Amino acid sequence: MKKTWLLGFGFFSISLAWALYNAFVPFFLDNYLSSVALIGFMMTIDNYFALFLQPWIGNRSDKTFTRFGKRMPYLMIGMPLAALFVALIPFHVSLITLVAFMVLMNLSMSLYRSPTVALMPDITPDGKRSQANGIINFMGGIGALLAFFVGSKMYDADQSLPFLSSAAVTILCLFILIKVIKEKRDTIAYIPAESREKLSFKSELNRPTVFLLGAIFFWFLSYQGVEALFTLYGEKHLGLEEGDSAFSLGFFSLALVLAAIPSGLLGRRFGKKKIIMIGVTGLIIIFAAITFIDTLLPLRLLMLAGGICWAMININSYPFIIGLGKEQSIGRRTGIYYVFSSLAAIASPPLMGGLIDLFGYQILFYVASGSMLIALAFLFGVSDKGLARDATTTGHSTTA
Repeated sequence: MKKTWLLGFGFFSISLAWALYNAFVPFFLDNYLSSVALIGFMMTIDNYFALFLQPWIGNRSDKTFTRFGKRMPYLMIGMPLAALFVALIPFHVSLITLVAFMVLMNLSMSLYRSPTVALMPDITPDGKRSQANGIINFMGGIGALLAFFVGSKMYDADQSLPFLSSAAVTILCLFILIKVIKEKRDTIAYIPAESREKLSFKSELNRPTVFLLGAIFFWFLSYQGVEALFTLYGEKHLGLEEGDSAFSLGFFSLALVLAAIPSGLLGRRFGKKKIIMIGVTGLIIIFAAITFIDTLLPLRLLMLAGGICWAMININSYPFIIGLGKEQSIGRRTGIYYVFSSLAAIASPPLMGGLIDLFGYQILFYVASGSMLIALAFLFGVSDKGLARDATTTGHSTTA
């Protein structure tokens, strides 16, 4: 699994950049925009690209053949461009330049996120993909932790430092990937089935799948709103310093990293639906409790507990929806999963931002808790009987 650990550096750099982006770009936008809804909308740019551009790039990479391989050319172009525009973000001089750097960074990231994800199953035998997925999620989580814990201290010293550091790390990770992964040598050859049952998207939408997709939409609606607006909530509602607010969000990511592998084991032992429902119920309670918190220590303890609950949900949800379908429909069901999670990520920040504009920041966690409650209601319509296999995921944000 050595190459999987090294491939994890690609996910490490992606998670580092996105965590910094989500934590600190809202502060830059707040200097120009008075509407939290508009700030929330601006923070969804990456999800529009995820919805439309990344599936196309992923498909293109399947058909690309160069001396560097299928996926690596997209990394070799996208990662340096992403590093450049990440580094430029804190040096904006107006709203126009800030938005331009944001859009260009998102475009650049879209060039290589899907190909990076596709490299894992390319170089990993089928029986080891669950283990590889755990390693990759762990590496991505470490990147997010560094962004929140170390990046917050850098940001306090100089707003440009975390972005410049992220750019340097991205270039270093690209160098590591180029040196250690040779696609033509490392890709595992396989022969697809000669005949496959022809399935349509409509044929995938059986009753359990429809209910699970509803749950996925609403729990991502809750999570994405909190992730995008928490640092502003901490600053505006709780009176925290910007760095302390980002540092507090890091406790959520810390717990997610620590609980990722145990959550997968629990899902396999006791059933994915049961573990997801425990996680959703936990977040309903935790998000509701945060509305009554106005001091730092209890807030961080609740965020720590929230990260554990989110791991129970996030690690098991993708294998759950794959397990509700047939083996030959894995790719199609993966696409459906990402459509619903991306739609939630697009809708959530501007929706919650608009409610904050109307009712104040205290509404954020009420809405987050209520959205989780709706997700729990949808889960009651999902049956997990007959799930015989354990599917794998390659991380949103994401990730995954």
